[in-house]
Amino acid sequence: MVAGVVLHYADWRMVFFIGILPALMTLWIRSSVPESAMWQEHHRLSQTRLAQESTRVVEAQFARIFRPPYVKNTFALLFLNFFGMFAWWGLFTWIPPYLSLPVENGGRGFGVMGTTTLLVVLNLFGMLPGYASFGWVADHLGRRKSFICYTLLAALAVPLYAMVRQPAVLLVMGTVVAFFGTGFFSGSGIIGSEIFPTSVRARALGFTYNGARTMSSVAPYIIGRVGQVKGLSWAFYLCAGSFLLASLVATQLPETRGKQLQ
Repeated sequence: MVAGVVLHYADWRMVFFIGILPALMTLWIRSSVPESAMWQEHHRLSQTRLAQESTRVVEAQFARIFRPPYVKNTFALLFLNFFGMFAWWGLFTWIPPYLSLPVENGGRGFGVMGTTTLLVVLNLFGMLPGYASFGWVADHLGRRKSFICYTLLAALAVPLYAMVRQPAVLLVMGTVVAFFGTGFFSGSGIIGSEIFPTSVRARALGFTYNGARTMSSVAPYIIGRVGQVKGLSWAFYLCAGSFLLASLVATQLPETRGKQLQ
């Protein structure tokens, strides 16, 4: 979206420069946003009780996420993130080429500017509302049920998106795919924060999220190779299948709405 606006007035270097600016906000967040009172109390007690064994404690606490009673949730959240990210990276990496390629080459023939317009709409009316809405939905339906709904609806919408050709229908279906196919990301952090206690929460979320990112890094390559052989429309069905698997894995996680954090 930034590129579509900035490239009319400046070169690609300015696009990269603007992309750096949000990262600078992390400096403000790090210095201005306090840790939760629960974490501060837990940290104070841990420092007082275990100051002489800090290295061994860190190793032991990280290992705890691979032992009962956390091991099931650790791997369930890891694969929930993996299947969701595989679907997302595979799909949204290849949607721009899919829209811009000529029809005879398996695309939809919108060209560069037409594709940019569609992507702006997907971001403004699909992805952003999807992210923002998940918390509200999760508070009403529950975390697990909301995650299942989002990923399941994404799994149903992707094949329909891959089949349609009319610009107006592509616009509508693309927005639906972006809404549900991106909104589920908000659920991962909520669920992960509530199924692990304070003593292992950061390590568990770091492992399950970044481990899934590493595993799903093959998605653009796999979807691209399948698209090269079968066509991108067919390759997107794999993304739909991955969304479906994410919803199935979510059934193995406990519901945490209203749960008192430890």
